[in-house]
Amino acid sequence: MSSTANRAVPAQQRTSIDQTSIDALQDVLETEHAALWAYSLVVAYLPTDLAERAREDSDAHRRLRGLIEQTLSDVGARPVSALPTYKPPTPVTDSATAQQLAVVAETDTLAAWRSVLERTTDTPLRAAALEALVSGTARCTRWRTSAGMTPVVPTFPGRTA
Repeated sequence: MSSTANRAVPAQQRTSIDQTSIDALQDVLETEHAALWAYSLVVAYLPTDLAERAREDSDAHRRLRGLIEQTLSDVGARPVSALPTYKPPTPVTDSATAQQLAVVAETDTLAAWRSVLERTTDTPLRAAALEALVSGTARCTRWRTSAGMTPVVPTFPGRTA
């Protein structure tokens, strides 16, 4: 993960952002929680080389989650909590389905980060969302490649329709 991705949410102390931006950050935080849960599941089904990649990607999501939580706390908003469990869209039973869930986790977070970009006028948050989209697209592309999906690069990353 690039050093710029570590700044996915501005680290400087913030005292305020508008409610629409807070809502967008809460939404992306929910997807980061889900992505972390997904990676904790998929790593058990992957061969060593892919499991190591999953751990690295999980670390990237953990850093993003921490930065979002810090930003929300700095502006006086209580960060949403993770759910105790999440339901994958299809059962994970082997390496192939684990890789597909990694693609889903990355695709979902891309959509949430794109929503932050679209819903805020706050320049540092827009820059952070763009950085998260770039690094997330790279992760998603690697998983789509290893899963044999085409196109390997998601068309319009973060677009849901």
